[in-house]
Amino acid sequence: MFKALTRQSQFISKRTFKVGDKLTSKTPALSNGIFEDSPGNAINLGEEISKVGGKTIIVQLPGSFSPACTLTHVPGYLSKLNEFKNKGIDQIFITTVNDPFVTKAFKDLQLKLDPKTTEIPVRVFSDSKGEFAKFGDLLFEDSIKFFGNIRGYRAAIVVDNKGEVLKTFDEPDKVGVAETSAENVLKNI
Repeated sequence: MFKALTRQSQFISKRTFKVGDKLTSKTPALSNGIFEDSPGNAINLGEEISKVGGKTIIVQLPGSFSPACTLTHVPGYLSKLNEFKNKGIDQIFITTVNDPFVTKAFKDLQLKLDPKTTEIPVRVFSDSKGEFAKFGDLLFEDSIKFFGNIRGYRAAIVVDNKGEVLKTFDEPDKVGVAETSAENVLKNI
């Protein structure tokens, strides 16, 4: 099904996340249409990043409830929270271009075994307008074929508490789970 996505995708914006970039509370894309659990709970990712003493991993998904996201990608992170904590990670944010009701249901499904993670917090955010994904040059038009609208491709970004991007991980085919897997990110941070 996802083989069609391995060809060259057309990108929407000109900017890409790079080591040294800053993701701060003043960056509009970090608060424009970002919600946690409901449209009444607007979030500024830059502010949330700055609330911890160490690092945050932002994991970008193509879509809540897609097979790889649900069965492999997110469960991989959840199974290794202690290891991430030991590497100086204080929180994991999951973002996806979905509405906040879908991301809430996805979060509830993923965290059903341990809804209050004790190792480090895991939070799921709706990038309802795709602004965060667009800002990071993570949108790809080929996603329309499978999701019905433009979505963000699979990526992981490690940032410090000042919002500086320390490391980036991108999937060459946009949807695979190799470079952005929990195992690979742990090995390379």
